Amino acid sequence: MSKRTRVAVLTSVLISAAGLLSACSFSTADAMCGGGEYPVLAVGSTAGGACVKNGDTPPSGYARYPKGKVPQHVDDKWDTYWQTHTVDAKGNITSAP
Repeated sequence: MSKRTRVAVLTSVLISAAGLLSACSFSTADAMCGGGEYPVLAVGSTAGGACVKNGDTPPSGYARYPKGKVPQHVDDKWDTYWQTHTVDAKGNITSAP
């Protein structure tokens, strides 16, 4: 095998390996909401949530997640937290009933 061929093969292998490694760094978790939406939670319950169009207010019976505690993906840190916690009508965080 010529030096030129070896360089081409090695370059191809390195590019392929880099592509595989970078693909592993992307999250495959499902997003809570689609683009242009934000998640809201049911007040006083862990039984539901919804997605609201950016700029719209949450529907009756739902509230925004407290700042800094918004789940981004299914089963992430905050999604898991909100499975055992909720907010009351005043927006205070409480343990789930």
